[in-house]
Amino acid sequence: MPDRVTEPREEAPKARDLAGLDAAVSRCYACPRLVDWREEVGRVRRRSFAADDYWARAVPGFGPADASLLLVGLAPAAHGGNRTGRMFTGDRSGDVLVAALHELGLASQPTSVSRDDGLRLHGVRFTAPVHCAPPDNRPTTGERDTCRPWLMRELALLRPTVRAVVALGAFGWQAVLPVLDASGWIVPRPRPVFGHGARAVLEPAGEGRALTLFGCYHVSQQNTFTGRLTPAMLREVLAAAWASAGGG
Repeated sequence: MPDRVTEPREEAPKARDLAGLDAAVSRCYACPRLVDWREEVGRVRRRSFAADDYWARAVPGFGPADASLLLVGLAPAAHGGNRTGRMFTGDRSGDVLVAALHELGLASQPTSVSRDDGLRLHGVRFTAPVHCAPPDNRPTTGERDTCRPWLMRELALLRPTVRAVVALGAFGWQAVLPVLDASGWIVPRPRPVFGHGARAVLEPAGEGRALTLFGCYHVSQQNTFTGRLTPAMLREVLAAAWASAGGG
């Protein structure tokens, strides 16, 4: 693969496993606005992280290659994943999510601080429809669509084991539905509507097993600090999804 990937549509299908896919994602330079922003954030830095060596690249998914539960967020945080190089790591969103997973026995520890902190996920994988930190946490539809081949390949590689998906937020829900539809699952009509606790069963288009899609409010500070999403609410959705995936 080239040092810099600029055409995810061409490069994503070449990945033979998740390790290869993650490596390719980390070399993606397909969206100029996102590349400029992630690198600017890495140069300017937040004062509290001034001594850190920012990742400032596209952030790959994280978790085992045989995960049965996939968590789909929005995009890496500017001073979280974009700083640390790992999804849901180094910010409050990651703290809340990983603590909930740890309570359910799905994470080896309750914190997610850095790429080398020893965190292991059990049967669960993190990913996002957009792999670069966007300005104001708002990727454009064009950036989402450019990034889509990475998610499509990720789901293709996970297809033998994945049984449930949790969309963290409406953006993740809306982004993952067409990908699931194109990846061999039948999206019900009318199309399922996002909501906290929403769920939809997607039957396979051919051989394979059904997949259940769950909706959950995003673990953003805006939701967790205001109480819109409490730890108990998060655990309830994650536990239901894990049970649906065959783990509970």
